[in-house]
Amino acid sequence: MNALLSRFSISAFALPAGILTLIGLMVVPTPALVLDVFFVLNIALSVAILMAAMNAEKPLDFSSFPSVLLFATLLRLSLNVASTRVVLVHGHEGGAAAGHVIEAFGAFLVGGNFAVGLFVFMILMIINMVVVTKGAGRVSEVSARFTLDALPGKQMAIDADLAAGLLTADEAKARRREVATEADFYGSMDGASKFVKGDAIAALLILGTNIIAGFALGMISHGLSAGEAAEVYVTLAVGDALVAQVPSLLLSIAAAIIVTRVSDNRDLAGQIGGQLANPSTWLPVAVILGAIGAIPAMPQTIFLPAAGLAGWLWHSLSKRAARPAPVAEAAPPPDPGRIELADVSDHTLVTIELGYGLVHLVDDRRGSPLVARITGVRKQLSQGFGFVVPQFRVRDSLDLPPSEYRILLGGVPIGGGVLRADKVLAIDSGEVRTGSNLPGEPTLDPSFGCPALWIDPAARDLAIAEGYLTVDASTVVATQLNQLLGDRPQALFGPDEMKAILDAVKDHSAGLVDALLPQPLSLAALTRIFRGLLEDGLPIAHPLPILSALANAVQQSHEHDRLIELVRSELGGMIVGRICGPAQRLPVLTLDAQLEAAIVQGLSDPVTGQPVIEPDLARGIGEHVAALVGERGAAAPPMALVVQPRARRALAALLRMRAPAVLVISIAELPPAQPIEVVAVIGGPAPPPPALPPADSTQETESVFA
Repeated sequence: MNALLSRFSISAFALPAGILTLIGLMVVPTPALVLDVFFVLNIALSVAILMAAMNAEKPLDFSSFPSVLLFATLLRLSLNVASTRVVLVHGHEGGAAAGHVIEAFGAFLVGGNFAVGLFVFMILMIINMVVVTKGAGRVSEVSARFTLDALPGKQMAIDADLAAGLLTADEAKARRREVATEADFYGSMDGASKFVKGDAIAALLILGTNIIAGFALGMISHGLSAGEAAEVYVTLAVGDALVAQVPSLLLSIAAAIIVTRVSDNRDLAGQIGGQLANPSTWLPVAVILGAIGAIPAMPQTIFLPAAGLAGWLWHSLSKRAARPAPVAEAAPPPDPGRIELADVSDHTLVTIELGYGLVHLVDDRRGSPLVARITGVRKQLSQGFGFVVPQFRVRDSLDLPPSEYRILLGGVPIGGGVLRADKVLAIDSGEVRTGSNLPGEPTLDPSFGCPALWIDPAARDLAIAEGYLTVDASTVVATQLNQLLGDRPQALFGPDEMKAILDAVKDHSAGLVDALLPQPLSLAALTRIFRGLLEDGLPIAHPLPILSALANAVQQSHEHDRLIELVRSELGGMIVGRICGPAQRLPVLTLDAQLEAAIVQGLSDPVTGQPVIEPDLARGIGEHVAALVGERGAAAPPMALVVQPRARRALAALLRMRAPAVLVISIAELPPAQPIEVVAVIGGPAPPPPALPPADSTQETESVFA
């Protein structure tokens, strides 16, 4: 039994027990002492809710307010039912029979005069229903309508910030949750305001019922005269109504405060005080009160002191505003012997280091052109890879010459160059007119190695007219960054990115994720598989079919390379579809059977078990494929080299440097319904022209393979 009770917290029983208590108050006779306790609890709860509403910095900080309002209203109505029973049953015994709280409200607060109590109650009802509740309900209705109308725009803004890399996946998820909670909150407040209005109407009806029933019972059952019955029962009924109406008014004020709040980093008192502390606000108040107090018919003993108090506020606030802002205490000098981890460690994966002569490229006062370009590169890479690329870091480096920059990936330099920050780079991309004599400093484009010139910005239009491609210094860095990282998507993908993908998929396909993680595959194993797919050039923008294929593959093998081949074979349509439509004929290259057998059955890497192609054979295959690509021309559709599954990875690594436009796939990845056209057989007899090179070069290549 103890073990069973330990599985449930006390808070799990608090709410059901509270609801059962409210129902018990309605149907079970309650002693006057217990009623007094619950009346005090009701008033304390109302004050606590009002204080929570005033101290909230924004409405969502008290997002449970609609539910709290419902339970507080039910508590008050339950007390009304219980107090009505006590008043009608024991009211003839005297005021104390209904409890000391009702007696105090009926006798002390309204002086024992039930007529005064009735008028006070009616005034409170008018304030509550006509002013506070009606205004709060209208504000709730308008807020709910505008919040729901703005919901699609807020969602699109979050998606745009996520795509731009300004938000992480967790931050975007938290923002979406906050937006959805805000819409639910204002929608709930629109309905919750009806609770307060209904409670006020119910209090009016309960008061009338108590008065009429009290007259009847007092005169018929207890033999009281009309005056005695009115004095006893009407006084108790009014006291009971006031006991309930005061907490109701407090809750109405709390609801109005919540729906009229504007998000701020201060509570309501700090927000109002800070905005009314302007000295110019109180000088007109002092002048107007003084002018009214100068009128002979006005009570000068009240107006003139009030004018003096407003003038004193103006003077004090003016002096405080003129006072210089306090200077923050100087931080203690750093300890030269203390070394922080941040001083020797860089937790950013991609870092761009600039010489001190290029620091102005990230200066906010000049628009930070390099930061804007890098943000665009990160967004473009994220869209191409299918995952959010980690943020980049830009920093200065005293180790570099003033005009040089360097790009590091994981602390390893992968590129760099020299910039002329005050000039424009004019790149000769092959379209420059013959005999062009554009003045400038000769250089090479760091991204593609094309001849280029550093020219003055004033000569930019002339360079464009001559056929040059002109870019500024920040674009040079961004272009090289895009080129270098575009070839290394697997280096940017890690467990955090894998977890973000799984979290997004889990929102719609939780069973698929549970089928893979944490068994039979760990997060590290999934990350390694996705990195292998990225290394093969397969984007992961659509992770659902990849995870589905992986769920099928783990039924056959848990070995890493085998899993990748099984996933690729199931995604063959996606792989081939990147270069050829389903109704088009796919240009295909194949290997001669003997050549392919020599590769598969030849040397293998003792660590990975993958085939190793001999250097001379690799050079021959690469040159032959590159020659075929060159003969077909840049306008021809891309070709695919179809090989055995075991040889695919080795040949893909070979052609990635020699002929990157050729897609290397295994025979298992070729869709059965895909029409093909065999362009050439590498290492085999030459097919008829025009798809093959001249006979002499073919014979020469074949002799190399032999």
